[in-house]
Amino acid sequence: MNTATTMQPLAALEDHDAFVARHLGPRADDCSAMLAALGYPGMEAFIDAVVPAALRRTQSFELPAARTEPEVLAALRAIAARNRTLRSFIGMGYANCHTPSVILRNVLENPGWYTSYTPYQPEISQGRLEALLNFQTMIGDLTGLPIANASMLDEPTAAAEAMTLAQRVSDSPHQRFFVAADSHPQTIAVVHTRAQALGIELVVGDPFRDLEQAQVFGVLLQYPGTTGAIHDYRALIAAARERGVIVAMAADLLALCLLTSPGELGAEIAVGSAQRFGVPLGFGGPHAGY
Repeated sequence: MNTATTMQPLAALEDHDAFVARHLGPRADDCSAMLAALGYPGMEAFIDAVVPAALRRTQSFELPAARTEPEVLAALRAIAARNRTLRSFIGMGYANCHTPSVILRNVLENPGWYTSYTPYQPEISQGRLEALLNFQTMIGDLTGLPIANASMLDEPTAAAEAMTLAQRVSDSPHQRFFVAADSHPQTIAVVHTRAQALGIELVVGDPFRDLEQAQVFGVLLQYPGTTGAIHDYRALIAAARERGVIVAMAADLLALCLLTSPGELGAEIAVGSAQRFGVPLGFGGPHAGY
């Protein structure tokens, strides 16, 4: 390495606002060396050679002046401060929570997951695999089902995936999917959007009154309902499965610590969110779906 290009005056090293220099790639000398190796006199000539003219923008961007890192953080805090903190009532799939500091520090922020004494850092992969295994084991135990994944964005997205899974494995000729009316509104909205794109007709209603006559390939039940109501779905699920209807349940994980699991009730698919186990509300998701 050429030490002449790496030496910097002490004042430059003490410049705590040098955000661009710390976060944006190669310096001018580095660019010149790479361009020379490629045989181009400058960046403009290189771009002319590799980027088709039809794709290039001829006018310069009207961008504001660059900010220092403290200025950017202050601006972001000002934007975040415009959020309004409102009271959270029962239901709707979200509940405020407190993550104890000992859990936060020793589990979520534990540097043991990503120690950096080796350039390959296998600890990241090993730690992540262990965390995923722990998560999936918990999901399997609480839902009473034999297989669990660990890659869903949130509960509504997971519910939409449950609908498409049910469609793929069902032998039903019908292209309708039933959603309990007491499901969370955000879940109904996302499932409706996915169903519309796939040509599936969505039927929303009271499962105890409307499901028996509905010609559907699958059903989604909310457990507990969006208002907090808890129903015993055992007989309803048994009747639905006798007709070949695939049953999915959107279940609250913390509630499953006390309630009978979807697997024990006879459901074939369970979806939901792990937000109740310590993910802050944060004015929205995602919230670690399953």
